[in-house]
Amino acid sequence: MSLELELQKFPKVVTLKDGTQVTLRPLQSSDEPALHEFFLAVPEQERMFIKYRVTDRAVIRNWCQNIDYGRNFPLLAFAGNRVVGDATLHQQLGGWKRHVGRVSVLVHPRFRGRGLARALVSEIVEVARNLGLEKVEAEFIGEQEAAMKLFAMLGFTHLVRIPDHVKDMQGIKHDYILMELVLRTDEEYAGAG
Repeated sequence: MSLELELQKFPKVVTLKDGTQVTLRPLQSSDEPALHEFFLAVPEQERMFIKYRVTDRAVIRNWCQNIDYGRNFPLLAFAGNRVVGDATLHQQLGGWKRHVGRVSVLVHPRFRGRGLARALVSEIVEVARNLGLEKVEAEFIGEQEAAMKLFAMLGFTHLVRIPDHVKDMQGIKHDYILMELVLRTDEEYAGAG
């Protein structure tokens, strides 16, 4: 399926476990202020594990002004005009990992425990499947037990754990964990068994 067809599926309204409705749609250039505000709401101890300095407005501006859905497909969740969640499908468009995507997800602290992360990751996995990817990876640091449990419930399996392999933004070492989900198409399911 093409990227254009995937983009046509949004915006999409999702109802969370508590009945709250959020709207999912890809990042747009006009989302810069709301996305920056979202990252500022994430507790500082959690931001240490994000690969980018998301409190730096220039980083967010760059993301919003240089959108390339084929390389990075950021799917935002909105409650009204506030960003309350973000899941991104990262892709290599060539090379030896061109068949593998990587998913990352982050949910606003006030929206956790309601099923939003699950909804976002499920949508991103569906996008990956429809774009023809064969696998989706997710990276974690050792302390992210709740996130790893969610991904395991969605079918991801542990591939590797490397002790003290990564450093957070303060230079503290942490274990690196890589999980993977093998994507099957409907045709593969029909042939299985």
